[in-house]
Amino acid sequence: MSYLIAALVFGYLLGSIPFGLLITRAAGLGDVRKIGSGNIGATNVLRTGNKKLAALTLVLDALKGTAAVLIAGLYAPEAALVAGLGAFLGHLFPVWLGLKGGKGVATYLGVLIGLAWKAALVFAVVWLLIAFVTRYSSLAALIAAIAVPIALYFFGAHAVAALFTVMSLIVIVKHRANISRLLAGTESRIGAKG
Repeated sequence: MSYLIAALVFGYLLGSIPFGLLITRAAGLGDVRKIGSGNIGATNVLRTGNKKLAALTLVLDALKGTAAVLIAGLYAPEAALVAGLGAFLGHLFPVWLGLKGGKGVATYLGVLIGLAWKAALVFAVVWLLIAFVTRYSSLAALIAAIAVPIALYFFGAHAVAALFTVMSLIVIVKHRANISRLLAGTESRIGAKG
C-alpha cells in the first residue's frame, strides 16, 4: 500500500510542474495567467500568438503524464495507474501555484499514451476532427474525453477505463465555464488572441 502512496506523490509532483507558465516567462512573455482564460495550458499559451511555445507546452504537459506512468509502471501495473492519476491531479492543482493549475487535457492525454496508446489515438482523432470542424479546443477536448472511457471499455482495458471515467468527469467539471460559453456562443476559437 505504501508504494501506491509513493506512486501518487511521485506522479503529483511530476504533474505539478507548470510548463506553460515557465516557458512563457522564459520567453519573456510574462505571466500567461494574465491573458485569455488565465490558464497555464497550451491553449492559453497559444493566445500569446506563439505557436511554437504552445506546441512545446502541449508536448511537455503530456510527457509529464506519460513519464509518471512509465516510471511507476516499472514497479507495478497498479502503481502506473495511481501515478497517472497523481500527474493529472498535479497539473490541475499544483502546490506551487496555490492549487490553481490547468484543465488537464494534455496531461490526461499523456497518461493515456502511457497506459493505452490505442485509446490515445481515439482521443487524438476525435479531438482533431471536432477542432477542425468547430475551431473550439474546449468542445474537442470534452467530446474526446467522453469517447475515451467508451473506447477503453471496448478494448477490454477495464481498470484503465474506470480511471479515465473519473478523469473524464473531472475534465468536464474543469470545463464548466467553457461549457457555459459554448452554450452562450461566446467561447474563444482556436488561435484567438488574449
